[in-house]
Amino acid sequence: MPELEIVRVPGLLAYDEGLALQQRLRADVLAGRSPGALVLCEHPSVYTAGRRTEAGDLPTDGSPVVEVDRGGRITWHGPGQLVAYPIVRLAMPLDVVAWVRDLEQVLIDAVAGVGVTAERVEGRSGAWVPRPDRANHDKVGAIGLHVAEGVTSHGIALNCANALDAYAAIVPCGIADAGVTTLSRAAGRHVTVDEVAALVAPVVQAALDGMHTGHRIAAASRTTSPDHPTSADRSAGGEPRLQAGRVRTTHLQEVPA
Repeated sequence: MPELEIVRVPGLLAYDEGLALQQRLRADVLAGRSPGALVLCEHPSVYTAGRRTEAGDLPTDGSPVVEVDRGGRITWHGPGQLVAYPIVRLAMPLDVVAWVRDLEQVLIDAVAGVGVTAERVEGRSGAWVPRPDRANHDKVGAIGLHVAEGVTSHGIALNCANALDAYAAIVPCGIADAGVTTLSRAAGRHVTVDEVAALVAPVVQAALDGMHTGHRIAAASRTTSPDHPTSADRSAGGEPRLQAGRVRTTHLQEVPA
């Protein structure tokens, strides 16, 4: 698949503005003006409810909730969490379940890049960090998608260094018998959103390449290619960085309508 445009939004992107940005980028893909884009951002604190949200999932403190057209149930977004929205046309025949599995692998490979082992849990989407006793798992990465006319919106969220208090007021993703965690907790060090964004971008591209060629990714972030962060692609502080020339750093008003 042609290389995605990486749209890195600095600061905090209001959730409604993020929805509008996705719709504009989606229109470009539908019209053939763009091969696709990957939005990388953080949102101010907000609860969002997918189509399967139940009344018992909602905030116990009465906090407002934004209803959205993605799959899944209720979740939280906020500072310290990376949200990635791949706005892309999926290969035909359409297989949304396969795309969810690829995004799970994106999450697993990206967190491996910061030294954290995550895995799938049977019957539950996302990426999960096993507890030391392996008796249970804590969720570190979530997936919620909308696909219409073969083009995706919404995407994935990875807890990097965010507070976890907001999750206490809801039933995250409708799962009452498991916890949530962050990469910083799991890694035992401060893991920044920028560090993880640089790991997510090339693995999403690899997932799309695999979907369009019929070769599913298994461990894309462990391959060697110019699109994967190497020592030459790291900042002076040692963090991966998004490669110049592939990235458009933008504020919402700069994105053409």
